[in-house]
Amino acid sequence: MNKLSAAKPFSPKPLNPFMLLLGGIYVACMSLSSTAQAQDLKGSAEAGKAKVWLCSGCHSIPDYRADYPLVYHVPKIGGQNSAYIASSLQAYKKGERKHPTMRAISASLSDQDMVDIGEYYAAQNSSSPMNSLK
Repeated sequence: MNKLSAAKPFSPKPLNPFMLLLGGIYVACMSLSSTAQAQDLKGSAEAGKAKVWLCSGCHSIPDYRADYPLVYHVPKIGGQNSAYIASSLQAYKKGERKHPTMRAISASLSDQDMVDIGEYYAAQNSSSPMNSLK
């Protein structure tokens, strides 16, 4: 019999309830901290103008419908509330909203990018000059 076959099987130690509680509190504090930081950011419509190039591929086409994974009506977002746009992008990034294309795009955005994009689209209205990136 070799030494490996005589070894005792691994048996994990039971989890300490105090350490579980402490870990849960840490995770909650960190997620509240990142949410508070995102809310404290000041967006810039001018900075957002340079960041919407990828958005325009779908959101600038009247009555556009994406067909993957399901047929989905793509909304026009010009004039939408900036905080709503930023929080929607955060929800896609976290997986709380499920559209795969939006999730992939939002994963590449920083919190600052999201608030800038939100400010850019919030500033758009029916009298805004045509912007090829809108």
